[in-house]
Amino acid sequence: MSAQTHTAAPAARVTAASAGERRTLRKVLWGAQILLAAFLFFASALPKFAGQADAVATFDEIGWGQWFRYVTGAVEAAGAIGLVVPRLAGLAATGLIGLMAGAALTQLLVLEPAWALLPVGFAVVFAAVAWDRRAESREVLRSLKR
Repeated sequence: MSAQTHTAAPAARVTAASAGERRTLRKVLWGAQILLAAFLFFASALPKFAGQADAVATFDEIGWGQWFRYVTGAVEAAGAIGLVVPRLAGLAATGLIGLMAGAALTQLLVLEPAWALLPVGFAVVFAAVAWDRRAESREVLRSLKR
């Protein structure tokens, strides 16, 4: 056996192992995406659209008017749908990071500072999704340029 054969075999094993780890990571992220999309759509966006009493009271406390409740609900619903569409998941996650930054700041500055940790935690998961889906995001953006 040559020296080249000895180094190629371990490299092939490392590549196979990293491909397996990547598949596992992708499955874990898909699970998180589905759960977060369901939460964003059903527990967050729909109550805003329906005018649930606590959503109305929260946006009264924020002081930007009820129109902002509808805008926030629409962004959450669009992000939730985008999270479960493979080509759009990375871009949706990136947009949702911005939404979560606004939510965390609103919690810190206007509402209840301790609750700022929830959107920060969501943003960390969205960042992992955006990173994992960066190739698909680049492809979508390239197709828009054409």
